[in-house]
Amino acid sequence: MNKLLVSLTASLALLAAAPAMAQQEPAQAEQGSGYSNPAAAGTQDTNFDDAELKRFIDAQEGVMKVREEYIEKIEAADSQQEAQELQMEANDEMVSVIEEVGMDIPTYNSIATAYSSEPKVRNRVDALM
Repeated sequence: MNKLLVSLTASLALLAAAPAMAQQEPAQAEQGSGYSNPAAAGTQDTNFDDAELKRFIDAQEGVMKVREEYIEKIEAADSQQEAQELQMEANDEMVSVIEEVGMDIPTYNSIATAYSSEPKVRNRVDALM
């Protein structure tokens, strides 16, 4: 479970950070781009059905594979620009993986956030694994 929690946190950070990093101006980075964190806004809904949680588990497995594939590349990057480009590439692949299982990014982020902060959601996800 700890590995999943660490991976969720890192994956969520990549998904949330990459679009902001691509923005040139700070004001643009603060605008919503579909990668918002509902928990931070205090509007998180934790009433996910089992089908959503199962899709989340499937998506997370793919996201973990993408993350593992890119983490060494990013750490070995020769420049900050190359690292950012690799992060954007990894982000795009993670988004594709999530969408391929039939989930949208805001729902994935909501479940990931709830998993790390809501024991009820964490227990349900763990039971479905």
